[in-house]
Amino acid sequence: MSDNNYFLSADRADSQQELFPIREVARLTGVNPVTLRAWERRYGLIQPTRTESGHRLYSPADIAEVRAILGWLERGVAVSKVGKLLARSQATNMPQPPEPRHGLSEYAQWRDRLTTAIQAFDELALIRLYGQVFATYPLGVAFEEVFMPVWEEVRLRQEGFGAVSEWTFLDHFLRGQVLRRLQFSSTEGSDSPVLLCAIPGQCFELELLVAALMLSNAHAWVRPLGLGQPLEELGLVCERVQPSAVVLFSNHAPAADTAKRLLKLSLQLECPLLLAGEFSELIQDQLVNTSIGCLGNHGPLMQRRLAQYAAGHLDT
Repeated sequence: MSDNNYFLSADRADSQQELFPIREVARLTGVNPVTLRAWERRYGLIQPTRTESGHRLYSPADIAEVRAILGWLERGVAVSKVGKLLARSQATNMPQPPEPRHGLSEYAQWRDRLTTAIQAFDELALIRLYGQVFATYPLGVAFEEVFMPVWEEVRLRQEGFGAVSEWTFLDHFLRGQVLRRLQFSSTEGSDSPVLLCAIPGQCFELELLVAALMLSNAHAWVRPLGLGQPLEELGLVCERVQPSAVVLFSNHAPAADTAKRLLKLSLQLECPLLLAGEFSELIQDQLVNTSIGCLGNHGPLMQRRLAQYAAGHLDT
C-alpha cells in the first residue's frame, strides 16, 4: 500500500473506508504533520491506522477528531486536557436511559435511584441498578458519571446517624463487583502484568480497583498492589514479578518535591514508570523530557494511552 495516494483503502474486518496520509490531513485541517504526531505521541490523541512500513493513515473519523481538537484549543482549553473532553463528548452518543424524572439529567437520575437504594440498604435494588447502568453505558461512563460520584458524595456526607453505614454498604458492594470484573478480565500468563500501585495515604481501595479496571484491556493485564505497598520497595517487587510497567495512582495534588522523588524512583526500577489519576494531569508539565509517562485520569483515555505506550506510539 503506497503512502503516495490521497485515498487509501484499509483491509478491515468490519468495513473498508478511505484513509488519508498525514500530509493530506495537514492540508485539510491546517494542522502541520509535526503537531499531528505530537498530539498522538505526547497526549494520546488520535489513533491513525499504520501501514506495515509505519506510515500513518487517517480515517474521516480521525479528521473529524482533529477538527474537534482545534475547536477546543480555540476555546482556550490546554491540549493536555482535550482528550478527556473528547472522550466525554463521545460518550454522550451512547444509548440514553429513560426520560429523567423531576427534571434531573440522565446521569443524575441514575444517581438519585442509587441513593434511594443505598438509604434503604436494599442490595437487590442495588444489584438491579448496577446491571441496568452497565446495559446503558460503557464501563468508563458508568463509573465516572454514576457510581463514583455517588460513592464520593456518600463518603463526604458521613454526618448524622446511619451515614457511615450507608457509605460502608455502597463501598463494600462496589469493591466486590469491581474485583469480580478484574478477575474475569485477567489475562495472567499471556504477558507480563502492569503493576498498579497507590501512592501511600492518597487512595481508597475502590479508587485503585476502578483505576485497574479502567486500564485493563485484552492486551494488558493490570494487577493492583495492596494499599500498604511501600514505594521504596517497588524495586524489589519488580525484580521478582518482572512487570512490563509500573503505574502509580493518586487523585491528590502533588507536593512540591514529588517530581524529584518520582525521577529518583524511576531510576530504581528496571521497567517503565507511568502515572495515572488526577495528580498525573497536574504534574505532567514538570516531567516533560523525562522517562516518566502520564496516562491521565479519564478511563478511556488512560486505557488508550497505556495501549499506545505499550506499542511505542506515546512519548513520555
